[in-house]
Amino acid sequence: MNFKLNFQNIDKTFWGLFGILIVVAVIALFSASSTLVYQRGSVLGPIGSQIVFIVLGVVAAYVIQFIPTYWIRFGGYILLGISTLLVYSTMIPGNPLVVTINGAARWVRIAGITFQPSELAKLSLIIVVADQLARIRTEADKSKYFWRTLIISGVVMLPIMASNLSTAILIGLIVFCLWVLARIPWKYTLSVVGIAAVVLVLGYAIVEFGFVRPGRQMHGPFKRATTWVARIDRHFANEDTDKYTLTDENIQEVYAAVAIARGGTSPLGVLPGNSKERDYLPLAFADYIFAIIVEESGVIGAGFLIFLYLAILFRACNVSSRYSDMPAMLMTMGLALMITCQALISMLVAVGLGPVTGQPLPLISRGGTSVLITSIYFGIMMGVSREQLALRERVNETLIDSQEDAPIVTLE
Repeated sequence: MNFKLNFQNIDKTFWGLFGILIVVAVIALFSASSTLVYQRGSVLGPIGSQIVFIVLGVVAAYVIQFIPTYWIRFGGYILLGISTLLVYSTMIPGNPLVVTINGAARWVRIAGITFQPSELAKLSLIIVVADQLARIRTEADKSKYFWRTLIISGVVMLPIMASNLSTAILIGLIVFCLWVLARIPWKYTLSVVGIAAVVLVLGYAIVEFGFVRPGRQMHGPFKRATTWVARIDRHFANEDTDKYTLTDENIQEVYAAVAIARGGTSPLGVLPGNSKERDYLPLAFADYIFAIIVEESGVIGAGFLIFLYLAILFRACNVSSRYSDMPAMLMTMGLALMITCQALISMLVAVGLGPVTGQPLPLISRGGTSVLITSIYFGIMMGVSREQLALRERVNETLIDSQEDAPIVTLE
């Protein structure tokens, strides 16, 4: 095994995008963490812990970019097995390892470290699905690996769906995109989409008419279904007076809408550090940090941030289009799509164009697990790009050597 650090092949574009997002994250968190500052009595305390995770993420990305992609693919299977077991453990009543926050049992605490195993499952599932789909060689293989990846994805998504429906749907969207990139026949992919849509509609109807409207409580692993349905109902409510009357349920949406409105008064917003809604928005530093960014930087700042996330996807497309290793190409596209789609969903929710989902803004929202996993995404994509550049250099050197060794033919 040749494990060589070649610093000349580091992808400067990916590193530039990564670095700019980190700068935006630090600035945004300083402004959006006012409620945590009040609670802890320290200005640097809330942001200090996040900076530690950011530094760890940078170190992780730097190291991972030098790990060969075939090691990454092998490790993905091990991580998928561990993360799947941890995700299923969150469904066990009374599990001492599970931490429940805001009624959602999404966190696990091991050795004093609290994290979301679903984040690990997202990462490992993309790696495994990409590796499986890359093994397709014939038309018969397409059916074989479609069903295999469908079963693997279903097993992983089921427990995630119990506590975080939006994350399960996001994972399904990325797997669907990987099927399309692997050229799985439409009759398979669209059938899955159709069945999933029917199940979601039926589930919504059962919860809406069987529990939400009668005021009954659900029990069991899917007890949060009433919360999801209530959020959807509130988002599509026709009565403006009911929709914008401040309650415990809609406080985030209302103050986020006010923040967006304040930011829209000027192309540059109210400028960084001048947000008022950060003091009232409960999760200004987490799920709704984009609303604070819009308030403080206006449409220009919002547009710039959207451009950054889209640039990540475009860079991944550029790297993948010139890469001959199918597993690495699919893995890169899956990771880039996960970052970009999650960012767009978080932004749509923050500006009121979607029901509350709880999706953080990648690398910017406060949360140690999310920052570390997103940094690993970058490290893997940088590693694929580094291998591609190194391969191109070797090919060019081979061509040059072959031309130098070629006999010189003269015409007399």
